[in-house]
Amino acid sequence: MKTTVIAAALALMTGFTFAEDMLLKGATVHTVSGETLATGDVLVKNGKIVSVGASLDAGGASVVDLKGMHLYPGLIAATSSLGLTEIGAVRATNDDSEVGGWTPDVDAWIAVNPDSELIPVARANGITHALTLPTGGTIAGRSGVIALDGWTWEDMTIRGPAAIHLNWPRMDLNLDAGGRRRRRRAPANPDEEMGPEKQAEERRARLKEIDDFFEEAKSYDKGRASGGIPDGRIVPAWEALRPALKGEIAIFINASDERQILAALAWVEKQGLKNAVLVGARDADRCAEALAKAKIPVIFENVFDQPARDTENYDVHFTAPKRLVEAGVPVAFSVGAGSWGTWGARNLPYHAAQAAAFGMPREEALKAITLTPARILGIADRLGSIEKGKEASLIAVDGDILDIRSNVKRMWIAGVERSLESRHTKLYEKYKGRPPVK
Repeated sequence: MKTTVIAAALALMTGFTFAEDMLLKGATVHTVSGETLATGDVLVKNGKIVSVGASLDAGGASVVDLKGMHLYPGLIAATSSLGLTEIGAVRATNDDSEVGGWTPDVDAWIAVNPDSELIPVARANGITHALTLPTGGTIAGRSGVIALDGWTWEDMTIRGPAAIHLNWPRMDLNLDAGGRRRRRRAPANPDEEMGPEKQAEERRARLKEIDDFFEEAKSYDKGRASGGIPDGRIVPAWEALRPALKGEIAIFINASDERQILAALAWVEKQGLKNAVLVGARDADRCAEALAKAKIPVIFENVFDQPARDTENYDVHFTAPKRLVEAGVPVAFSVGAGSWGTWGARNLPYHAAQAAAFGMPREEALKAITLTPARILGIADRLGSIEKGKEASLIAVDGDILDIRSNVKRMWIAGVERSLESRHTKLYEKYKGRPPVK
């Protein structure tokens, strides 16, 4: 009691909120990593989970009655531009890419705007953490995991860097990043497209650039490790790649087309990489066996995309996660980066729900937005499941999180309850009381 009073007094004086010791009681507890408790309790102290079970003793902690609610670990958006982009059409609100094609030393998470209106919108639907990443170029830079609450980017950062991002060259160079046919500039005919031979030549040139860049980075890493390259001769771009080359952080390879994916897999094998992750992955189910053999996890961003080929069934992307899981490929879901994915991050649970409705085991679908992304991002020791010793980042839902009719009612990040108010809820309350039109 004395500790609680002191914490409350400090909160009033400083404006900071402290984690309160509490017993979350009577909820259906979805641990994700183990069994689901029909009526369970979770004891939280100092922002950490200290016990999970039935009929736990509060031991002086405040009791939070969650009878009739479902308790889940906070959801994790495995790729996003949250905090980096606000309004796609307003250039000044977008800071998700850097000039140049080779910028591994760009750290995206330090550019996060903690006051972004889109962060509370995502939080309102159960997302407590996200990987915020750079876009553009061949090597876009490094990403970091952030909590969706905090005064500054330092407050929000959970792990940075967490991954480096390689955008694999497209197979059809006449298409833009969104798969749309683009016009090419040429003096003779502005609408002329590259033929197959010219495209193949350009692809080989781009792949050689990737190989050369990584080989030079490996040589640099050996020089740094042996002391042959002193601190005074640091090259920021290659220095930023060193954690990825050592396997300390993941290498996210953005590829969607089947040919892209197979080419990327061959490159990963040639480089001897053990920390590659496939992102985007539209055609990943066509390469499921190869991905499983290479032990490469997939962050699938295409659940609600239209089929890429007119010969494919309407549900090809709905059922793709099922085929990947059956092959033994770890799958996480994401809405993707860029302005479209940022405002759409709130829809993350519906991607998992749709895959579950089309054959993906429900427990795997739930893992795909909690524990699997935590494992991919190297934060499974603190997030992703409800277990003793993990951070108390939790959400209380009035139903199944994979049911679109369910609503997130309460949220705790590191043991501190966070507001679920957003621009959407404020506008709803405002216009709900609007006088009727006469």
